Amino acid sequence: MSTGPVPILMYHAISCVPNEATHDLSVSPEAFARQMEMIGERGFTPLTTDQLAAVWRSSGRTLPDHPILITFDDGYEGVHRYALPVLTKHGFASTMFVATGWLRGEYDTGGGLDRMLDWDQVRELAAAGTEIGGHSHTHPELDQLPDDRLGFELRSCRDIITAELGTRPRSLAYPYGYSSRRVREHVRETGFAQSLAVGNSLARRAQGPYALRRVTVRRSTGDEEFERLVEGRAIGRNFARDRALTKGYAMVRRARQIRRKAIRSRV
Repeated sequence: MSTGPVPILMYHAISCVPNEATHDLSVSPEAFARQMEMIGERGFTPLTTDQLAAVWRSSGRTLPDHPILITFDDGYEGVHRYALPVLTKHGFASTMFVATGWLRGEYDTGGGLDRMLDWDQVRELAAAGTEIGGHSHTHPELDQLPDDRLGFELRSCRDIITAELGTRPRSLAYPYGYSSRRVREHVRETGFAQSLAVGNSLARRAQGPYALRRVTVRRSTGDEEFERLVEGRAIGRNFARDRALTKGYAMVRRARQIRRKAIRSRV
């Protein structure tokens, strides 16, 4: 029985030859296969986002020993082509967070950064045990949006997934990891039961269901670094530069929000 923090791995694309837009967030198929082997060899039990949150909401339920989450953002086709066979081989659960306006099909807004999944592939992932969660409709910085646009992004994502899969999504990941109290309230009111940020640290129950943190897996993540991530060792050191950049950009984004509010108040 596990009561401690949980590593939530954040992947994006799985690709042999990544494009410029996704390069450092595109893990090679070979590296992904090695990483899943490592998870299996060390006795981790992969869960979906909804499974983890459900246990942490209940005082009477417990997690298995060595829980871990494998999550994918955006909806890149390589997850179906390369990751799904590996996940199926190991019997691993996972969660895919899709930006519904980036997927190929009738809702496509043309914003996808690489070749994206189509809805038949999303359904195949769901049938294989992957939880399908939301990632907004067009992948904006949600905390920079006015209420009407924020509501549109969340409702559109929820409704399209529900229409395509016949099941309402329960989990959401914030695009770029950005949220605020206002965003989290909208997410809850839209019907999502939990949501994930980034933070590059382990997830803890005390973070609450709408601010669970993840660690980024990159193309540059070597085997030794990956081992440290899943075991929760030296994560602060690994992501020190990321945190410094995030802190600086947060100040810029807060200034933008103040300016937008001032402009709206004058209109």
